[in-house]
Amino acid sequence: MKKKYFGTDGIRGEVGQGVITPEFMLKLGWATGKVFEEQGHCTILIGKDTRTSGYMFESALEAGLVAAGADVQLLGPMPTPGIAYLTRTLRANAGIVISASHNPHYDNGIKFFSANGKKLPDEIELAIEQKLDEALVVVESTKLGKATRIKDAAGRYIEFCKSSIPPMMGFSGLKMVVDCAHGATYHIAPHVFKELGAEVVTIGAEPDGININERCGATYPETLQKAVLAHSADIGIALDGDGDRLIMVDHKGDILDGDDIIYVLAKTRLAKGYLGASVVGTLMTNLGVEHALNRLGVTLLRSAVGDRHVIQLMNESGAILGGEGSGHIICADRTTTGDGIISALQVVETMLRESVSLHELKSDIRKYPQKMINVKLPNGGTFVLNDEIRRAVDSAELKLGQGGRVLLRASGTEPLVRVMVEGEDLAMVESLVVELSKRVEVLLNS
Repeated sequence: MKKKYFGTDGIRGEVGQGVITPEFMLKLGWATGKVFEEQGHCTILIGKDTRTSGYMFESALEAGLVAAGADVQLLGPMPTPGIAYLTRTLRANAGIVISASHNPHYDNGIKFFSANGKKLPDEIELAIEQKLDEALVVVESTKLGKATRIKDAAGRYIEFCKSSIPPMMGFSGLKMVVDCAHGATYHIAPHVFKELGAEVVTIGAEPDGININERCGATYPETLQKAVLAHSADIGIALDGDGDRLIMVDHKGDILDGDDIIYVLAKTRLAKGYLGASVVGTLMTNLGVEHALNRLGVTLLRSAVGDRHVIQLMNESGAILGGEGSGHIICADRTTTGDGIISALQVVETMLRESVSLHELKSDIRKYPQKMINVKLPNGGTFVLNDEIRRAVDSAELKLGQGGRVLLRASGTEPLVRVMVEGEDLAMVESLVVELSKRVEVLLNS
């Protein structure tokens, strides 16, 4: 069955528009509570990022869950991966995240985790959607759920993060800049690295409800880049609004995206002898990273774009490492979902153990130029890769040879086709992406 509300990463949109309203969240909380209560009395966790609208939606979800008879535990501001961890360790039946991740403050959304700290299965999401079509009926007062607040949620997650590296390892002598994107990690990430002994310069840790992700964090690494150079730091880490993305900056000011970080972590785990034969990326993972992994004897498996698809392919293939260029990194040997802090800790551990800089760790990757142009679909139609478009793609790939590739991908959120060309020669890549996108546009409109 096709889902009506849930996308690849929960439900997301502009506050006050569509389903991102208090009325819908009340009903969503009730529907979720009813689905889980059918399996027995349940407890649901609720955490959020720092958007002002999060308070409104937290109250609505809480009311709906309680009306359905479910108990609620409120975590307050908490990174998405922290909510996944606490859902599992507090033995809750599910966890709810109120966040729009890297989006601006005027967006918000809902994500769910199952009892094992992983994304909610499709069948449960479908069951919740079916309940949304029913009338909201409050259970009798003796069966109403109860709401409590977990006061030590941040401390529990901080200790978990620290436990992901060897117990005797300290970060003394390391100077780092931590950019929290004015988001959910503002009261957690700096403490993790300080308690491990690092000298921490904190930026993006003064949330006011509307400055989340604003010219800072993983989606705007230029702010971190400037801070690392200004403070002569050894390393910089930038998280996004809900803490599941990581972008890094080395001591020279070079930016490392998710593809770079995946390679560094893969090389480390391979040296330790437990990486396995493959790493999972996406259709957008840079070809240069694939070639670098191949030189190590590691196969890159490509999933559809989105961390949900990455995790699914990791589960199917048995891979322990996967992620996206955007900074979603999943270290399945450490946690159950993408976690910016955990991923950063793994990189820093490697730097200190091998006594090398981050710049040296990624020095053997040669990233290929990658250019993309969005082509509008006529009348908001669907994209079909017909024979004429296929021939245009084949012609471009022939010019690129073995050192390049072409990818046409329909956007999951807009009526667009993303035309991407990647290759060793920047001038050829730029020329081909313009030429191909124009040809695709003509063919789509013909």
